[in-house]
Amino acid sequence: MPDKYKVILADPPWPQKAGRKMNGYKVVDGKQIWNSDHVKSEDMPYPTMTIDEIKEFPVGGFANTDCALFCWATNANLGNAIDVVKAWGFKYSTTIVWAKNLMGGGLGGDFRITTEFLIYARKGKPKAIKTCPSTWFNVKRTYENGYPKNSKKPVFFHELIESMYTGEKLELFARNEREGWDVFGNQVANSITI
Repeated sequence: MPDKYKVILADPPWPQKAGRKMNGYKVVDGKQIWNSDHVKSEDMPYPTMTIDEIKEFPVGGFANTDCALFCWATNANLGNAIDVVKAWGFKYSTTIVWAKNLMGGGLGGDFRITTEFLIYARKGKPKAIKTCPSTWFNVKRTYENGYPKNSKKPVFFHELIESMYTGEKLELFARNEREGWDVFGNQVANSITI
């Protein structure tokens, strides 16, 4: 385990609701859509943190002098995410968009949420080994037992980061272990102690 990391990926447990409880799929006009008997948003299926708790998380202490930070943000917390990366000691650079296919339920009020954001921020001058031609990616959600897995991010984004940056990598609030990455979270065997 290195003392400092050149790449950090964080998926904070933002304080928000999970959307409506779903009861599986049904087919309407030949299309598979969510079937819901509930109109109120449910709590997240995992513990969340306040914005202040997320800001106080010691991310900057794990960063190399030159470090690329990627921080996941939901629509409701996009502004908070930019404040969080600044509190962690990074300078905001770019918003990467994960475009999801419409499923008919889930988060949102007047507009159904079909995007999530990956904030890219820098400390010092991290060096990418190549450029990426886009900031918008339509990538299929991760499924488990035939249903989309709440808050699970596609492996595509790990692979994108790995293709652009070399060096020691740390994933915070991780849900899975990944070769070449140290991890910390309540769903994995932690590589580091916080």
